[in-house]
Amino acid sequence: MGGDGAIAQESATEPSEAPPAIEEPSATPPPLDASTIPSAKVSQFVQAYVQVLDLLEQRQGEVKAAASQLEAKQLEGEIEAQALDIIEGAGLTQQEYLQLLSLANVDPEFGERIANGLEEARETETGEE
Repeated sequence: MGGDGAIAQESATEPSEAPPAIEEPSATPPPLDASTIPSAKVSQFVQAYVQVLDLLEQRQGEVKAAASQLEAKQLEGEIEAQALDIIEGAGLTQQEYLQLLSLANVDPEFGERIANGLEEARETETGEE
């Protein structure tokens, strides 16, 4: 229901002023409005998300098998750079990708749009083999 309100209130820096009776969204505007995100942007996100997940699955064993923490950190850095290349290759910035990912986790309707896109991507992937 409304469990996120406490988090938003904690982020206010100066609560000493009298709080308004109604919370004004303009005080902390959301970075993205789910209803205005075009389907092309959703498709870009889904494409990047699927590829990043594949990358993580493929390279996860390398990090676990690393001989040292230093080697593991280097591998993680390589993976992060590859993930950023994937994200940018899909036409998104890292910030856009992270905002869309966050929005998908907190906005049920947008999360459903992403889930539908992921399902379509899986069907396409399976059908192309």
